[in-house]
Amino acid sequence: MNRIVSRHGRMLGLALAGISFLSITAASAGDVTVWAWDPNFNGATMKEAASRYTAINPDANIIVDDSASQDDIRAKLQTQLLAGSTDGLPDIVLIQDDVAQKYLQSFPGAFEPLSDSIDMSVFAQYKVAAATLDGKSYSLPFDSGVTGLFYRSDMLEEAGFTPADLENITWDRLVEIGTQVKEKTGKPLLDLDLNDTGLIRMMMQSAGAWYFNEDGSLNIVDNAPLRKALETYAKFYQADLVKPVSGWAEYTGAFTSGEVAMVPVGVWITGTIKANADQSGLWGVAPIPRLDVEGSVNASNQGGSSWYVLASSDNKEEAIDFLKTVWGSDVDFYQKILTAQGAVGSLLAAREGEAYQATDDFFGGAPVWQNFSTWLSQIPSVDYGTFTAEVDSAVQAQLPTIIQGGDMDAALQAINDQAQQQMQ
Repeated sequence: MNRIVSRHGRMLGLALAGISFLSITAASAGDVTVWAWDPNFNGATMKEAASRYTAINPDANIIVDDSASQDDIRAKLQTQLLAGSTDGLPDIVLIQDDVAQKYLQSFPGAFEPLSDSIDMSVFAQYKVAAATLDGKSYSLPFDSGVTGLFYRSDMLEEAGFTPADLENITWDRLVEIGTQVKEKTGKPLLDLDLNDTGLIRMMMQSAGAWYFNEDGSLNIVDNAPLRKALETYAKFYQADLVKPVSGWAEYTGAFTSGEVAMVPVGVWITGTIKANADQSGLWGVAPIPRLDVEGSVNASNQGGSSWYVLASSDNKEEAIDFLKTVWGSDVDFYQKILTAQGAVGSLLAAREGEAYQATDDFFGGAPVWQNFSTWLSQIPSVDYGTFTAEVDSAVQAQLPTIIQGGDMDAALQAINDQAQQQMQ
């Protein structure tokens, strides 16, 4: 599962100092080893996949190591690839989408191209694009970070609005709605952390834009969707619609305790919201607003990871067959992990399954999973490039000035200059 702030939405550093490396567990010939983080989400879904594969292939042995953090996995993987050593590396590893290109471009030949043996047209194409380089795709797409606008339906109603008023709107319209919500309820619309760029990134992706040009060079100063996203972000502050927070606990605490009326975020937040059973029936989910720029749609992404096969694997054929058999075609598997872990997968056919068709009383009886899967298919593809984290840091440095109404041209130039320096 991919979270924002201190968990998953922001690219974590690959600092090597002080890292406690993964222990290397010897595997028998024929074993397929998998590295993943988060035993309650990624690890649990992979173990379910493994049990399904071994049920039809009794001689197979899938070993899932989900004991390490994402930081540790990244550090271990990078350390060994830099050193040219593959001893102890797994057959399959989980990598977050926004850092995929950094690995693929920095370590050519380290990962097996999966599009040679798996049909990539059956997955959400924005996920496929994140792991595509020189015409080949290297990942089996896993969980989507498809976004939605989660809202307190009781607060919306108190302010005189209906769920239909949130359908297919722009962010500018949400500012207008939020102003009335605060006037009628006294509640800020959103809680935001200036150390996180998640909202800005989902605004950009809804317009099919990112920080870079096709050749990998920076696209900051003349990037119209980025400019509009920063201007819109500032509007929420300038209209006094934001509760400032710092860190994951404050962030989730604000909307789960009813301190704010809405939260635009990835689908993976559903479990956090539903943990408050006493709020059942008080929540709804609308499509994410779009930017008021040409080409923007009411669909975007935040977070998400995919599975990669190491080219050094002695069991590549079995690893690929495992991914193809379960992750690439088992629709029932995706119903199971949706129900058990809240994992919205990227296999498009999965949305026709029973679990995706079900309604949810917590969200007012809406078919929330079907809605998310529909939005998933509409997400524009973007190239996350190799330096997203560096640009994120440059954006964060300018946010305090931007929300105070600072000169946008100067802010964009400062972002460009800082990012350019960090990319050298």
